[in-house]
Amino acid sequence: MIENPNLDRIDRLLVRALQQDARIPMRELAEMVGVAASTCSERIRRLRSRGLITGFHADVDLASLGRPVQALVFAQIRPLTRALISKFHDEALAMPEVMAVFVLAGGDDFLLHVSVGDVTHLHSFLVDKLSSRKEVVQFRSSVIFSHGQKRALEDLTPYAR
Repeated sequence: MIENPNLDRIDRLLVRALQQDARIPMRELAEMVGVAASTCSERIRRLRSRGLITGFHADVDLASLGRPVQALVFAQIRPLTRALISKFHDEALAMPEVMAVFVLAGGDDFLLHVSVGDVTHLHSFLVDKLSSRKEVVQFRSSVIFSHGQKRALEDLTPYAR
């Protein structure tokens, strides 16, 4: 959890730049925000220790890895207990086809983002790995034709409470 969400101008510039390109050289980043490289490095360290920056990653082209088919799978489980929610979450996330797991409120309990090689593999995943689980009482899937994703939040001001 973030201890103090307030960011000054330099912190906002740093976070915005790192969201766009986390591999930017420290010297270039420092020049962009108008501080010394050592100051820049220390500010990034503080932003990480405060929990505002949670990590750095590489985006991967799933089709290049032989996983061009993506789908969203909505699932309901029963009995709906905290222990079962936690167990299903962890076990679903451990499945190689699953890219992300969301615990939901409303009609569905989970949303799984899956990536597979073809629709036959998607069908096998749904039938063999999902419907065979005794806690899964219902699921539905939607194939993703395309999707967009923001690379950076434009406004880094926290919402008023």
